[in-house]
Amino acid sequence: MTISYTAVSQRKLAELDARIPSEWRLSDSQIPPGMLSPAESVTNVKQYERVNVMDVPRTCGLLSGRELEITEEYDARALLRAIADKRLTAEEVTTAFCKTKAMQRAAVAHQLTRCLTEPLFDRALQRARDLDAHLHRTGRPLGPLHGLPVSVKDCFHIAGVDSSIGIAALASRPATEDAPLVQLLTALGAIVLAKTNVPQTMGALDSANFVFGRTLNPLSRRLSAGGSSGGEGVLVALRGCMVGFGTDIGGSIRVPAMCTGVYGFKPSVGRVPCGGQENGQIPGKGRIALQAVAGPIARSVGDLAAVMEEIVPRAELFGEDCVPGSWAGEFPRAGPGVQRRHVTIGVLRSDGLVQPLPPVARVLDEVARTLRRTPGVEVVEIPVPAALAQCQGLAGRLMGVDDGSAMLDLLERTGEPLIPWLQGRMKRGKALSVVQLAQLQAQRSALEKELLSLWMRDGDKLAGRGVDAIIHPVAPHPVPEIDRYNAVGYTSSFVLLDYPAGVIPVRRFRETDLELGKEMTAPVLGSWDKANRQLWNEKTVDRRVYLDSPLSIQVVTPKQHDYELYRAMEIIDRAVRAEEHKTVAKL
Repeated sequence: MTISYTAVSQRKLAELDARIPSEWRLSDSQIPPGMLSPAESVTNVKQYERVNVMDVPRTCGLLSGRELEITEEYDARALLRAIADKRLTAEEVTTAFCKTKAMQRAAVAHQLTRCLTEPLFDRALQRARDLDAHLHRTGRPLGPLHGLPVSVKDCFHIAGVDSSIGIAALASRPATEDAPLVQLLTALGAIVLAKTNVPQTMGALDSANFVFGRTLNPLSRRLSAGGSSGGEGVLVALRGCMVGFGTDIGGSIRVPAMCTGVYGFKPSVGRVPCGGQENGQIPGKGRIALQAVAGPIARSVGDLAAVMEEIVPRAELFGEDCVPGSWAGEFPRAGPGVQRRHVTIGVLRSDGLVQPLPPVARVLDEVARTLRRTPGVEVVEIPVPAALAQCQGLAGRLMGVDDGSAMLDLLERTGEPLIPWLQGRMKRGKALSVVQLAQLQAQRSALEKELLSLWMRDGDKLAGRGVDAIIHPVAPHPVPEIDRYNAVGYTSSFVLLDYPAGVIPVRRFRETDLELGKEMTAPVLGSWDKANRQLWNEKTVDRRVYLDSPLSIQVVTPKQHDYELYRAMEIIDRAVRAEEHKTVAKL
């Protein structure tokens, strides 16, 4: 007899609950109401209030001053130096983060936001003790990330642990070996603290499933936490780990980063090992259709670089899907001193399919103005190429080249229904023939060729690229309410083109951004644009729901220019933070 999905959910939640020590739990009074069963959390979204739980870690009383210092006062490199210099031990760092995660950053990121699927606290603490013993015995760190607390998306295999990806039929099938990325992180000395929640099928932009429930946004539980790496974004935002690792095929790293106000980095194909995953799809689909990538989510550009600079040069030794690489490159320096030439940043204001809503357009313009005042930076406007509007549709078709049966068969095995957002969007179809698939890939090649023009100025290819990086919205709307994320083309297009892309939080949504009583008057571009405007039309949304939510931008560089993406993000983020300090000083 086949077990039902509800029984599987009850068992998995009991296992998860048992891994959280009682002394690390919040009291009932510290948990806002509305933490219903997984099924209710998915379907009953109206019960969530605009509650911000970001301060609970500091106010709950369960962390000591030392533990708060460890989890809040260090960036990744400073923490690694403190462990290597023996000012901190890996065990006390891991204990602080586990307590923060399992109690606050996963009991405000789990008891409050359901961000975890597989807590790994016991094995993480043992790993920390082993690292401390190695450092004491040899006087040297095990690797460059010795003692760094990290987390991974639920899809990555860890030996002896489920990779259920929120699907009941995949539970109780523990992996037999670690994914290549986990192997690499372990070899570098990192400590994997937990696996994190994802949407059912990993094909939605809200992280909700009937096994673990819905992951909620700690900034406002009315707003989406994003997906499909939603648990990673929440855990990082709540300082439950230093760096989280997600995957991205349509925006699944960048969307959660945008929704939680942190930094995300989608690399080019081959830069970070992406094998050893459960995705519920037919094996090898990514090699013939659209290939997902793995990448980090963190709280600063520096923390992104701290892991990427160690992963990229070694990736080809661990992942069969990786290319030789180095974390270095020729990139003009901006700021005081001598420059080889100006850094040229292009402003791409739209994808040509959906017009950004006013606050999104405004924050992009603010960043452009800031960069124009930055020494060593030249800002140029980039006209929206007609080909860009075709990328979203083509990316979507390449994601759906099979008939969908593999995933739907898994759901039907336990009687598991589709989450509301997927109902009407996902159904059995007809797999494409080799000829049809070849035609799609030919269209992709034509778009890639045409869009090389994004990086050229005056059409002189022999003069080299004229644009070093592009700034662009992450989405055409602010962080939306639960299950209302709209146009994915702003992120999926750069997977189709294999351009590395990162997210930088800029500022919070302000009262002045509301523009109450003022509606958009520009002509509607099409069905996607019409749907997007429902997120701004005062008849269909209370704009005040967006107050204090993060407004972010996306930074994009050409294919395989991942180091240059980091450098561009560093320059832009430094300029944005300096402008932020000026604004605060005036208040």
